[in-house]
Amino acid sequence: MVNYKRYRKNPVVDYPEREWPNKEIEKAPIWCSVDLRDGNQALIEPMVVQEKIEMFQFLVNMGFKEIEIGFPSASQIEFDFLRQLIDRKLIPDDVRVQVLVQCREELIDRTFEAIEGCKQAVVHIYNSTSTLQRDVVFNMSREEIIDIAVKGTQMVKERAAKFPGKIVLEYSPESFTGTELDFALEICTAVQDTWGATKEDPIIINLPSTVEMNTPNVYADQIEWMSKHFKNRESIILSVHPHNDRGTGVAAAELSLLAGADRVEGTLFGNGERTGNVDILNIAYNMFSQGINPELEIEHVNDIIEIYERCCKIPIHPRHPYAGKLVFTAFSGSHQDAINKGVKAMRDRNNEFWQVPYLPIDPADIGREYEPIVRINSQSGKGGVAFVMDTYFGFKLPKGMHKEFANVIQKISEKQGEVSPEQIMEEFRKEYLEQKEPLHFRKLKIDDMSDTVDSPFDTKVTVTYTDHGVERVFEAVGNGPIDAVQRGLQVELGVKVKVLDYEEHALQSGASSQAAAYIHLLDADDGRVTYGVGVSSNITRASVRAIFSALNRLHIER
Repeated sequence: MVNYKRYRKNPVVDYPEREWPNKEIEKAPIWCSVDLRDGNQALIEPMVVQEKIEMFQFLVNMGFKEIEIGFPSASQIEFDFLRQLIDRKLIPDDVRVQVLVQCREELIDRTFEAIEGCKQAVVHIYNSTSTLQRDVVFNMSREEIIDIAVKGTQMVKERAAKFPGKIVLEYSPESFTGTELDFALEICTAVQDTWGATKEDPIIINLPSTVEMNTPNVYADQIEWMSKHFKNRESIILSVHPHNDRGTGVAAAELSLLAGADRVEGTLFGNGERTGNVDILNIAYNMFSQGINPELEIEHVNDIIEIYERCCKIPIHPRHPYAGKLVFTAFSGSHQDAINKGVKAMRDRNNEFWQVPYLPIDPADIGREYEPIVRINSQSGKGGVAFVMDTYFGFKLPKGMHKEFANVIQKISEKQGEVSPEQIMEEFRKEYLEQKEPLHFRKLKIDDMSDTVDSPFDTKVTVTYTDHGVERVFEAVGNGPIDAVQRGLQVELGVKVKVLDYEEHALQSGASSQAAAYIHLLDADDGRVTYGVGVSSNITRASVRAIFSALNRLHIER
């Protein structure tokens, strides 16, 4: 048995006055991408300078106004990267680069050397505050830990006063989730006071879930408690930096927004140490799906995937929310049927809002195609096959035909697995459109008999066909071409057939469009039924072809 007794619950917050559960997300937060710092340091093969520049420019184009670009005091490549951004004037005036630095004088000096010439920057200082790290890593008291943060703030403040550009201070009590709330508040307030934060010149207080230690609601309690206990709250931009150790980083970030957070630090697709940072795109697409402007350019997810996979060298999981290749795919027959009906209902009703079962958003809105929505395998049903035929090829199969053709495809899928749309269409041709043996329709002549007083029928047809390759001709009369052809075939072939149903539709718009006709035919002698399909630019010829297709499928032999 798993040795669960080695572990104990992390403490929760005694905070019955919480208000966040009754709130809703109404707007996007300030986004800060840490792909080039937190994300990059977690890569097996970190980005080179050119890749970093490409990623930076892409993040700017996506709409990020704050981008943490690295730890220039600790890495020459990150120092050189920052210098290239500044010297080549690659930082737009409305974008703030963010640099991380420990509270050590030589590192702060090196950081200000790196940002020289930058119009505005966020200098992000931090030190670990958790109960555990104070004990086993630093062996320091609360007072000693506060002293590190205050001295770091003073050093940044002194250099910022001489810096020609705009400096914003960000402070993170690292391992906040494992820090006593009263102590977290005490150290953040000390930094706030030392910096002299005001409403006009606020400080960023970043409360990271450096390691997820509890359920997301506990993190939300911690954020709301801090937000409500800060003095001069308007002088603080409350930021969160959730990690994903428990797999709930997105939930933690979303609940923290309800709890008062103004800003979210994260990465594209959640890349980061261990199980990763919070996935900014996941949150942004969640907002989008609720009718909230995410304030990021996320319409073309395939472009985001391409640069991410190329620069980070990490593939996107096929089930990754919104971005995975299979997330807009339904293998289940019942899901496929529901999607099919939902899309049709929305179109028929001209609904301005997207409402389709199993699809929270329209894939086309984020640059995806409808094609991947339905994939056919042995678990798929009749609705899925019909959806593929309609969506890909324009054949709107009669409802009664769905199961008949789906049975054909299922036999194939049971042998080989997934069946592609192209293979489905090929089987459709074989089963219906190319059923020309033993009977092959060749020509049709129609004469109007409506002026013939003595005849109860209004149509006469002359049909030319081949039977096992031998050309034959018959004449017949009936009420309309289909009825006349049916009557003629019964006499000519000596069979009893009955048309149970008939449907037709245009395959494409325009004067040269082709029509598809579907005939549901009954063999009255043995009760067998089947469908036939015909295609022609002339709807009557398409219908006759459908009758011959159905006859051949009934395997009528004389």
